[in-house]
Amino acid sequence: MRVTCRPNDGQKPGTSGLRKKTKVFISEGYLETFIQSIFDATGGAEGKTYVVGGDGRYFNDRAAQVILKMAAANGAKRVIVGQNALLSTPAASHLIRLNGADGGIILSASHNPGGLEADFGVKFNTANGGPAPEAVTEAIHARTMAIEEFFIADEADVNLSRIGEQEVGGMEVSVIDPVADYAALMAGLFDFASIRAMFARGFRMRFDAMCAVTGPYAREILENRLGAAPGTVVNAEPLPDFGGMHPDPNPTWAHDLVERMSGPQAPDLGAASDGDGDRHMILGRGIYVAPSDGFAVLAANAHLAPGYRNGLKGVARSMPTSTAVDRVAAALGIGCHETPTGWKFFGNLLDSGRATLCGEESFGAGSDHVREKDGLWAVLLWLNILAERNESVAEILNKHWRRYGRNYYSRHDYEALPSEAAEAVIATLRARLAELPGQEVAGLTVAAADDFTYADPVDGSVSRGQGLRVVFNDGSRVVLRLSGTGTEGATIRLYLERYVAGPDGLGQDVQIALAPVIEAAEELAEIRSRTGRAGPDVIT
Repeated sequence: MRVTCRPNDGQKPGTSGLRKKTKVFISEGYLETFIQSIFDATGGAEGKTYVVGGDGRYFNDRAAQVILKMAAANGAKRVIVGQNALLSTPAASHLIRLNGADGGIILSASHNPGGLEADFGVKFNTANGGPAPEAVTEAIHARTMAIEEFFIADEADVNLSRIGEQEVGGMEVSVIDPVADYAALMAGLFDFASIRAMFARGFRMRFDAMCAVTGPYAREILENRLGAAPGTVVNAEPLPDFGGMHPDPNPTWAHDLVERMSGPQAPDLGAASDGDGDRHMILGRGIYVAPSDGFAVLAANAHLAPGYRNGLKGVARSMPTSTAVDRVAAALGIGCHETPTGWKFFGNLLDSGRATLCGEESFGAGSDHVREKDGLWAVLLWLNILAERNESVAEILNKHWRRYGRNYYSRHDYEALPSEAAEAVIATLRARLAELPGQEVAGLTVAAADDFTYADPVDGSVSRGQGLRVVFNDGSRVVLRLSGTGTEGATIRLYLERYVAGPDGLGQDVQIALAPVIEAAEELAEIRSRTGRAGPDVIT
């Protein structure tokens, strides 16, 4: 069925797909025009195979039915969809690669809240399993601004609760167990026998799925296959509104887990994942592992897991992520690549064999097993390391700092700012960058300042305006950028870093250690005075 339509404003994909308020997505024709634009901008759907699924948030099930009918009307050959339209983002990436699919449509706003009054999102992944690169998202956006029609089959809904083969509008629909293939992949990467033996010896953990999509995955792998005690996985049922939780695994939103890991009955390992399963947080008994530190530890110890026993080809990190992993890469004698924020920038490095592990400060890490960051994968790698080293999280982290030094690091988020105010902060500092080198700011001398530009070493594409960097003589850094993952107003992310070589000074409170850098950042950018905010909304 052909339906005439008009373009909808604001359908430009951000850092990871298109995210809007749920009520925007459910408005008449909004989802349909964006999905049709994906098909049109990528050469049409005729004869193609797609993977479809999402994190189970409000509108996930209805959106999946729309996409199935539109794929059929556009001539797709087959769609592979998770049972009840559920698929974690890393599982979807794996299914695209495993089945040689032409792409995938993932329904999620990741770590953003869910519900009718909250957020929804749609992301297109290409045939390599990774997020669409900028050239593709730009083509999709261009199509959204010119679209005049979409196609949708006038058919009954598919029964997505029943695993097996079905048909809609002449197109094959394969409803699959969303966990099985992913669990098999994990079993091939990690020493499940060693981890199982560790649990049998009394090792305890708590995994908070935050009422999001990783609940079924974590229960199957941690409890059923690895022998963790029943109840190890909490908030395990995916809910349309995430049970009222904000499914972002950081100390602010996963505060219950943080408190439990600080208490007298704390288990050996605490972990949490986000809405669509691509992020993670790690805690040991009485200690929080900052994402940048965690990524460096994973890189230094990955060889302990069977899937990485032959070593790493290289590592890559987003520019705002701390340079802790750079020191590990130098010690290992491997390359370390610095990219803009957004997992899509890692795709070429992974595909070309330049990197094996990739990480972002925003609680994301992954490897070349898929083309997405992968929260449960990171948790399993930590478990494998703990099983092999027979040490606590705190012991591993402290030994790491003694060997490599410590990169004190924090991110301060100023959320839901008026867009004009946020953009003015960035524009004002950008205009001053050229004059900053050599100046003293809050007792620190500026060594270099720029607006980060990335030249992809594989395809030569250039991405400009990826974040403002100010580096001081002692190696400390201040980075500012506007976030591309919000749905309301604008968010300024302020990244702060200071390196201490040790052996003294490795056990300071992070915010105290960063105090000189925090003062310099305010003097440089004047975020508080320009926005009227007393301080950041979230500190991680």
